[in-house]
Amino acid sequence: MGIRFSHYDPEGFYDELYEGRGQPRPGSTLLLRKFASLPEGELQKRQEAAERVILNMGMTFGVYGSEDGHEQIFPFDIVPRIISASDWEHIESGLRQRMRALNLFIDDVYHDQKILKNGVIPNELIHSSKGFLQPCMGLNPPRGIWCHIAGIDLVRISDGRYYVLEDNTRCPSGVAYVLEARQVMKRTFPELFEAYRVRPVDGYPNQLLETLRSLSELPDPTVVILTPGTFNSAYYEHSLLAQKMGVELVEANDLVVVDGYVHMRTTKGSQRIDVIYRRINDDYLDPLAFRHDSVLGVPGLMESYKRGRVALANAPGTGVSDDKAIYAYIPKIINYYLAEEPILPNVSTYVCSDRRDRTYVLEHLDQLVVKATNEAGGYGMMIGPHASKQEREDYARRIEADPRNYIAQPTLALSRVPTLVEDHLEGRHVDLRPYVLYGRDLHVLPGGMTRVALRKGSLVVNSSQGGGNKDTWVLS
Repeated sequence: MGIRFSHYDPEGFYDELYEGRGQPRPGSTLLLRKFASLPEGELQKRQEAAERVILNMGMTFGVYGSEDGHEQIFPFDIVPRIISASDWEHIESGLRQRMRALNLFIDDVYHDQKILKNGVIPNELIHSSKGFLQPCMGLNPPRGIWCHIAGIDLVRISDGRYYVLEDNTRCPSGVAYVLEARQVMKRTFPELFEAYRVRPVDGYPNQLLETLRSLSELPDPTVVILTPGTFNSAYYEHSLLAQKMGVELVEANDLVVVDGYVHMRTTKGSQRIDVIYRRINDDYLDPLAFRHDSVLGVPGLMESYKRGRVALANAPGTGVSDDKAIYAYIPKIINYYLAEEPILPNVSTYVCSDRRDRTYVLEHLDQLVVKATNEAGGYGMMIGPHASKQEREDYARRIEADPRNYIAQPTLALSRVPTLVEDHLEGRHVDLRPYVLYGRDLHVLPGGMTRVALRKGSLVVNSSQGGGNKDTWVLS
């Protein structure tokens, strides 16, 4: 007998594989029996084998300012997360609803602004958002779709329900690790994939390519991925997706605008580009339209885009729906545009630019999670119960100095998944980032990235803050 799973204790948290101490959930029984039947030390050997595969794949991510060097191997845990077919049906419906509403909202904000005129969202909240770009007013993206690729972060808490934690609608990352984690698990436990009916994820690159191609009226458009370069934290993903889609990975120096059209420099001469999947933030896309000091963008790109001579995914300006203060209004946005109640609820959110909310936040900093409205990757965040008095005082000063830049949420008891720690399993907190594609149709990748907080007791799952990745199995 290997690891003794009957001793695993959820410790009062919602656990994705266990209903109670030693009581597997129906969908995880087969997996846990397989693990329990392995000889002593075998699970650890397979974990080590998986890590070697990851090393050989070069599955890395960048950490800005890391003392250990820029690139790190992406941490991976061999115990998967399992999502039932019924749970996934609910999640998928909620994501489709949210994606439609977000796109209608973005289009309205850059055109008639009816939602502001009707007082659903405070006017100043939009116009003070760093994601709201005045040069995008009046833009008409192909098919009226602004956000073509989204990564929407979900959490599950003690009541067993899924909640949306964040909307990532600018340049969401992480899908490469979903694709690679699945390959690692298939090599490590091929027999389990024969026994379980796990929905595949390997069709994502083709669906992404089809989504990008749908943005052009041409029968055979030329698609490229625009990357900031090798020093970007997600460069591994950029190169992997380019390879799997069979498209060119380009940097700004590879592109030039000639006679209003974007061209790519090649060894055979110049080639016109029709669709750009840009992995560069809005501010750096075009030095003539946004930041004049940008060396990552292409001069004249925005003018070409406005004329409909090139398509961009995601469209510039989508960051307005990425703003964590505007996130608090998404339930109202769904109701306003779709006349529906949200299928996936938001987490309760206090917007510090609101005087009453700000007063409450400042009086309860020891109980709340405070987030900067335009930060990502776990930066600009304070978890009140885990923070020192000095840290809380520092954040109080920050909030009072710039209230628009902060929101706060309750400290959530995130669900956990058993995670291999040396020779035994321990519960570790997780979230879930499913990926949604919006072109001619809406596609939701079955599962997405389960990010796991590898440090005991930690609620921060971001890779830049010490988190890792698990394979996510959606059962048919």
